[in-house]
Amino acid sequence: MRILTKYILREVLSHALLGGVLFTFVLFMRDLGHILELLVRGSASLQAVADVFFYTLPTTLILTIPMTVLVGILLGLSRLSADSEITAMRAAGVGVLHFVGIVSIAASIGLGLGLFNSLYVAPRSAAALLRLEDSLKTQQAGFEVQPRVFYEDFKNYVLYVQNTRPGQGASLWQHVFLADLTNPATPRITTAEDAVVLPAPGNELRLHFRDGTKHETSPKDPNQYDISTFTETDTPIQIGSQEDLKLGHADTPLVAMSATELWQRRHEEQGRTYMIEWNKRLSYPVACIVLMLVGVPLGLSSRRGGKSTGFVLTVALVFVYYLFSSIGVAMAKQGKISPFVGVWAANVVFAAVGIVLLRQMSRGETGVIATMARGLAPVGVWMERRLPKRLRSTHATTRQESGEHRAATIVHRPTRQNRFPLIFDDYMMRQFLTTFGLVLSSFILLSLIFSFFELIGDIFRNRTPLITVGDYLLNLIPYMLYNLTPLCALLAVLITVGALSRSSELTAMKASGVSLYRLIVPLLALAAVLAVSLFAFDELYLPQANRRQESLRSVIKGKPAQTFLRPDRKWISGQQDSVGEPTRIFYYQFFDPDKDVFANLTVFEFEPNSFHLSRRIFAGSAHWDMHAQRWVLGNGWERNFQGDSVASYRPFEIASFPEIREQPVYFKKESRQSQEMSFGELNNYIHDLQQSGFDTMRLRVQLNRKLAYPLITLVMAIFAVPFALTMGKRGSLAGFATAIGMAIAYLVVASIFEAMGNVNALPPVIAAWSPDLLFGMAGGYLLLKAQT
Repeated sequence: MRILTKYILREVLSHALLGGVLFTFVLFMRDLGHILELLVRGSASLQAVADVFFYTLPTTLILTIPMTVLVGILLGLSRLSADSEITAMRAAGVGVLHFVGIVSIAASIGLGLGLFNSLYVAPRSAAALLRLEDSLKTQQAGFEVQPRVFYEDFKNYVLYVQNTRPGQGASLWQHVFLADLTNPATPRITTAEDAVVLPAPGNELRLHFRDGTKHETSPKDPNQYDISTFTETDTPIQIGSQEDLKLGHADTPLVAMSATELWQRRHEEQGRTYMIEWNKRLSYPVACIVLMLVGVPLGLSSRRGGKSTGFVLTVALVFVYYLFSSIGVAMAKQGKISPFVGVWAANVVFAAVGIVLLRQMSRGETGVIATMARGLAPVGVWMERRLPKRLRSTHATTRQESGEHRAATIVHRPTRQNRFPLIFDDYMMRQFLTTFGLVLSSFILLSLIFSFFELIGDIFRNRTPLITVGDYLLNLIPYMLYNLTPLCALLAVLITVGALSRSSELTAMKASGVSLYRLIVPLLALAAVLAVSLFAFDELYLPQANRRQESLRSVIKGKPAQTFLRPDRKWISGQQDSVGEPTRIFYYQFFDPDKDVFANLTVFEFEPNSFHLSRRIFAGSAHWDMHAQRWVLGNGWERNFQGDSVASYRPFEIASFPEIREQPVYFKKESRQSQEMSFGELNNYIHDLQQSGFDTMRLRVQLNRKLAYPLITLVMAIFAVPFALTMGKRGSLAGFATAIGMAIAYLVVASIFEAMGNVNALPPVIAAWSPDLLFGMAGGYLLLKAQT
């Protein structure tokens, strides 16, 4: 029995390990780019970024540990059952309860790890994450500026620089404009020929200005205006808190509390919230035992479909369990049921069902179990038949061995290899496409389930109609399809080529005189077609679907109707249509985009060559005259400057300035996500924002990624071939593990380069294309070294 116990445990634990890595990968990688940007910004050291990884992981493991136990049990037992090994064991006298005893060892390990993680590790990790966030806020953050962009990240200051030059130990800025907004109605303006920026102690920068002027008006008396010139002066400015220092999730402070502290606060005003969290820390680990009770009878009964049926059962049970759990938690938060009942209801229901199923199976009454297994078995069988034969269960392989043998032996006939497609091309493409479709649909299904669980609380809280939720999930599928296609293509190549290699079909093809490079042509051709299709998909359909799903997500979240206008953008550069035309900067405290009305509008006009302030116009109000096609300003004044003195001053009640040609639409800038625009739309959008002085570095990186990302499908296919050839007889688990490792490596590299591009550490073209080039060269090198 010891040998049998070790054999079953090895089967269960191997699948559990792979499933746990996969589930954790899906949940954890959503924040990867955000975390890595801390490193490339210089806001955090490499050690701090590593700490963020380790501090965030335990919170994710709270959810994935029960999933890990369930997937191990179902996939392991389903494989044994499909190969008739379960039947042989039961014929030798191994009862159902003995299987429960063996599998309960794995479930107990999951229970122990889950309790240790949720009660001890996760709270301390969340608390450490909060401390790390506070420490990063006080550290000196690197600050790189782009020319002709307004920076409003400083406390009470707005910075605008026309040109920048690199320097040793300092950044050199030319033609600098600095507005002090301590009094927003009357900003104090500093202009300088150039400036040197140096770090200062604490969260500050020290600006050393040279050859400039300062302009200051009185908020009470518009006739009073002070101008002062300087040869050199220093101005310390404080860097505001950056948004990217929000490292944790929204409920991090609650997760950071210990179980004892949560219990002590149960009688406070928010006591219900504390008790829900306290019960969740116990119920999720116990779910390892509960899901084991349901998983064992279902796994033992999955004789058709093998591991594919086990996978379908895993997805179904995970969905049902977390659906019940989320509904109970949502009802407990609303006060409809007690926290204990809401959190533990799913465990109680699944435990009762599991006990009933085990009792029936131990008595030989498999009616309910057989019905449940038969209901999902057709899906598993359909998936099983579409996998390459070496990934199928033994009995499934035997049934179709002769048919596939004929498909392989056809290759031995002499053929003209310069023609395409040949018979073996059709064979390989069929294997690739069926595997690709199966893997892609599985990943999309898992992603939809996770997205649904993420929103279940908002759905109940805001009473969102199910038709709205369904519409959102349908419009979310195109986004998932676009993002998951390269990973699924990678996995499909690994499985297809690996299966051919293990079954010696690849050897047979080579023996017929076909080289490895010719054999992989159909796979690379399909990968290239997928890459072109992704770009076309992103151009023609995806932006519309993304806009729709973002709108529906706002409805589910209970947010007000979303507007894409940016009312917080109160600084904007004017149009400069011809050489020698003055440079203008507009500042306003309020703008009504519906009525085209400004409040407290200031126009700064600069000489084009020297960037000296030549004119300043202020108006208490301004509106657009449709008939005259110009702005009409009221209750203001105009000042013209000559050097360091006021050349003229003119107050006015009503005035118009024909030289100000910017129409209302120019000020109605939109804040749109790059994924909601096609390549052409994004390119035009960037050009428009650049002209107005907005930071477009992130958008320029995304513009180049719209070309680079679809191509990674082909790059990953090339990269996967040599790895598939070296997997040998290690089986499909090695293929899945290799694919996950390669995907993680690509995401880390791509996220680092993208983050470096976002902070202006690399040009956008290099930031977007470097991952493709690196992985393409590595894959090409490994492919050239492979035996052909």
